[in-house]
Amino acid sequence: MAMWLLNSCLLLLAAVSLQARLILPQDDELLNGQLETKSQFFATPRDDNDVNNYRLPNNTAPESYKVELWTNVHNGTRAFNGSVQIDLQVLELSSSITLHYRQTSDFTATIVSRDQANAQPIELDVTPDTVREFLTITPKLATVTFAANTNWTLSIVYNGTLRSDMGGFYISSYTDDDNTVHYLATTQFESTNARHAFPCYDEPNRRATFTITIHHDPSYTAISNMPEDAAGTSSGVTAFQTTPKMSTYLIAFIVSDFESTRGELNGLPQRVFSRKGKQDQQEWALWSGLVVESSLAGYFGVPFALPKLDQAGIPDFSAGAMENWGLATYREQYMWWTKENSTINLKTNIANIIGHEYAHMWFGDLVSIKWWTYLWLKEGFATLFSYESNNIAFPEWNTYQIYHVNDYNSALLNDALASATPMTHYVQTPSEISGRYNTFSYAKPASVLFMFKNAWTNRVFRQGLNKYLTKNQYTSCDEWDLFESFQEAADEQGLTLPTTVANIFSSWSHQAGYPLLTVERNYGAGTFTVKQQRYVADKDATNQNTWYVPINFATASSPDYRNTSASHYLLNVSELAVTDAQIGSDDWLLLNKQSSGYYRILYDNQNYQLLAKVLAEQPYKIHARNRAQLLYDTYIFLNTGRLTHSTLFNFLSYLKNENEYAPWSTANTILTVFDRYLRGDEQYSHFSHFVVEQIDGIFNKLGVNEIPGEHYLNNYLRVVLISLACQVGSQSCYEQSALKLKQFLLQGITIEPTVRTQAFCGGLRKAEDDIYNRVLQNLGSSSDATDRSLFLSSLGCSQVPSQLETFLSSSLDQTNGLSDSERTSLLNSAYSRSEVGLTASLDFLESKWRDYAQLTGSTKPLDLALRGIATYVVSEKQQTRLNALVEDVKTNGPEYVNEDLSTTVDTRVKANLDWLAIHRDPLITWLSAYHTKDNGSPALTTSLATILATTLTLLLWQLF
Repeated sequence: MAMWLLNSCLLLLAAVSLQARLILPQDDELLNGQLETKSQFFATPRDDNDVNNYRLPNNTAPESYKVELWTNVHNGTRAFNGSVQIDLQVLELSSSITLHYRQTSDFTATIVSRDQANAQPIELDVTPDTVREFLTITPKLATVTFAANTNWTLSIVYNGTLRSDMGGFYISSYTDDDNTVHYLATTQFESTNARHAFPCYDEPNRRATFTITIHHDPSYTAISNMPEDAAGTSSGVTAFQTTPKMSTYLIAFIVSDFESTRGELNGLPQRVFSRKGKQDQQEWALWSGLVVESSLAGYFGVPFALPKLDQAGIPDFSAGAMENWGLATYREQYMWWTKENSTINLKTNIANIIGHEYAHMWFGDLVSIKWWTYLWLKEGFATLFSYESNNIAFPEWNTYQIYHVNDYNSALLNDALASATPMTHYVQTPSEISGRYNTFSYAKPASVLFMFKNAWTNRVFRQGLNKYLTKNQYTSCDEWDLFESFQEAADEQGLTLPTTVANIFSSWSHQAGYPLLTVERNYGAGTFTVKQQRYVADKDATNQNTWYVPINFATASSPDYRNTSASHYLLNVSELAVTDAQIGSDDWLLLNKQSSGYYRILYDNQNYQLLAKVLAEQPYKIHARNRAQLLYDTYIFLNTGRLTHSTLFNFLSYLKNENEYAPWSTANTILTVFDRYLRGDEQYSHFSHFVVEQIDGIFNKLGVNEIPGEHYLNNYLRVVLISLACQVGSQSCYEQSALKLKQFLLQGITIEPTVRTQAFCGGLRKAEDDIYNRVLQNLGSSSDATDRSLFLSSLGCSQVPSQLETFLSSSLDQTNGLSDSERTSLLNSAYSRSEVGLTASLDFLESKWRDYAQLTGSTKPLDLALRGIATYVVSEKQQTRLNALVEDVKTNGPEYVNEDLSTTVDTRVKANLDWLAIHRDPLITWLSAYHTKDNGSPALTTSLATILATTLTLLLWQLF
């Protein structure tokens, strides 16, 4: 299941919200980074013999199901009827059979022997256990038992109700352009919701075959995992072919009036379904599905196992995406893309999410997991192959740069927390199982797998996966089955490992966290030593955690990053001496080629100086992903007291020569944090000049307009550059963005969807009043929700106090057509953008807080606004004003705020001022020195160069 993305992804995402944090996120913020993330809950292992055991007993085993359902969802009816026949085997003498159920009722059950000719049905009692969701079935006659090694057919008739919470068998709907509501019934069974649609053995290792028949209105159609069975299908009845043996949570069916587009590649037909009228937007999802499936089948050397593969976009779908075998389901927006109206980021996200769900067709579907303890065994592979499949299908995307700034960095951040858990982690109850859908089942295992894909070579990794999938198809596995397949591949390919695959890999899957590698060089001897311990924020903390760590390295005399296999291993010990390196005393040393290993690396100061020098003079000598990780590791080490501000900013000062996405995305993460803290400082200009000097060269090269035929990731890079350049006050960014916005508003020249948000925000920072007021009028008159959100967010970007005053006052105008939620989001749009916006927000509330407090009765908008402002207060002057405002409100309008307001405000402001107490002075000292070197004139030189470059760029833009 793809609960990530992207951000997010996912995914991712994705791209990642971490890139705009004011402070390092707290534990609960970081843990919610997955597209498929559910609740967070961790538990210690339970005893299977405990009376509170939630696992089904092992006295019986399912072989096949016949499921028949009746629904009238076409008219919005939620009630449904069902029957299920389960062919099962009794494995030991038993007096009862236990299944799972959820929110179904009115059970009638019988059982008949399959071992006796003309056997008569035995009537059964059905006893529900609502806590463990067990359905215990016993013969009405107490003398009847089920002998060991006997075969039976259990039949249950029941009633149910389509749920409205997007789980189990549930009702959804959409409204068409004529304002007509269309209902549909669909499913979301992972992880424990198949039991809502029909009583079953709802555990992943209880694989069986399924034959499904659905009765529905003739105006609707039904789709499921398998193709239709023509012999059993008629008007209003859709029967499906029998599935292979599979897990219950992968069953799916949809009853709807959806329409589809179709395609076929390599003999496998594929379809994309979604609401009527959207078929013209499904082409990209269809094409991505075709080439991604082909890429995966080719890489694994194992063909897709079913006769067809469908995708469906669901209007209401909380999971994000779901890998039902042969019928992947998604939020409907992940099925729609057009060049005219959709961003490049969405295009990538769609292909990435499809890659994730399609990878599950092998990892999770063809080969399932024995229990949710091993959730990573399917989600880790799906996350990794969401990138690998795209890298194969769309090599020009350079998709592993996206992986690096999204899942890789997300894993390193989350796995450093005290709340981190191992990849392999026992759970039992439904809530515990839901808690495993997090970084430790997605991004971390993907990063660990990527590490070994490189350390052991792609050849060994690929052969190991082929063996795992071929040997274990249609069965359930645990991690030891995977390790065995990798070991066989390593042996057959002649890869010599220092110990067994099981020893190496389990050192990563069985403990939380990851190593901090500390590198100490002997410059005279040309050698170095690597020490490991678990990375934690407290630099003085000691621990004894060790891993089997694969390492490799590049040097000034050998800057070759092509071979990423391990040249050395730390063998689960704390220290390794590398004596065969022969590194010159003036040569830089860089471990972890292409940043493929899952760890952080701390060097000595002299090596940092050598790395800073090569970055400044020859950045291409360091791989792009290594450049990105050098920046991020240094930033993390600064925040934990391991390195100084000068080390980080010596690195950052090379950015003027950087033109790749991953390093700039990482730099944006770092510089955005510093910008937010320093924006109220009297020396802020030193910081802004530094960033402008770094960014203006590449910004003027790429500009604000898409360039036909440019590198794919330049679209991502341009978004980062516009956002950061305009944020720190680049005149070039202001002028180009303003011109682009003016041409759109006055001449109708289209703004490319990918940069629309950035062009509006940047274009309104120093806009003329007529342009600003035009967008403000559009906010009130537009009926498009997406446009309204864009206008509202962008209007807060203004740096003109009078414009912000007008904007904020519009929250109180009851005649301008704004909704309550829009009115109460105007302030956030301003105070979160800049020091000017925060000052304007304080000005507004100081005189009109009572009117603002009375905007809505259901919430306390004033309380929320004051808490939000506190998050961005970074000076004593701002603190004094906010405290006075809070005190005024508490004295004269206490009913408008909550009692803990002062405590929250004080805590947030103190955290900001504490950060400044640590970082402000050394940072300003470094920046002041930077701008006074070279005879004290670089700032002027930079300013003149910027003016000339901007003028030339604008002139060329107008001409061409």
